Amino acid sequence: MNKAHRPRVLVIDDEIQIRRLLRVTLEPGGYEVNEAETGQLGLTEAAALHPDGIVLDLGLPDMDGKDVLRRLREWSQVPVLILSVRDSEQETIAALDAGADDYLTKPFRGRELLARLRAVMRRAQPANEETVVRFGDVEIDFVARVVQRGGQAVKLSAKEYDFLRYLALHRGRVVTHRQILRELWGANAEDNTHYLWVYMTHLRQKLEDDPHEPKFLRTEAGIGYRLMIEA
Repeated sequence: MNKAHRPRVLVIDDEIQIRRLLRVTLEPGGYEVNEAETGQLGLTEAAALHPDGIVLDLGLPDMDGKDVLRRLREWSQVPVLILSVRDSEQETIAALDAGADDYLTKPFRGRELLARLRAVMRRAQPANEETVVRFGDVEIDFVARVVQRGGQAVKLSAKEYDFLRYLALHRGRVVTHRQILRELWGANAEDNTHYLWVYMTHLRQKLEDDPHEPKFLRTEAGIGYRLMIEA
């Protein structure tokens, strides 16, 4: 493997012995290795480094690894290999449902880990993974889950943030009522379009200069909504 193009792997694990073992396994396999010992630090490093792959432990000191994975999947599709002592079928399924690409239990065999990592990275599709989206004087930081307007934090409910994030991830494109409802409330809520009207009203009041004549949070009549980055 060309040393000038060594793929970067971020290891998120609180056990220093495991991090050392992974380093001596991955570096001879041609990878550049970065480390993080907590979930929050892992998210910060993922945003700053844009790794080609992540090896993630589930038992982190500040948050469960599945929560790290869910936060990561809000803005990134980087390949993630779970490496955990938890070996139950339920844990494996939960991690895969949260967005993991593969699951390997500890103790692990070095050659198998390298093979699985190569496989998940081979399947990965290139993606535009911006961690900050801006429109007008509004800034959305997907990693910190913070929205600012004119440099001041805007207080959003969890559902308002999720709605805005979904529009931002699909910015410039129309997303239908049904798509949004399915994503935010589940398949059984696909006919409850009044939810969207209420939350869109709140978002416009907080983020638009004129909520009645929105420049950015646009309605596509009878279809859905669109976030326009440029008014």
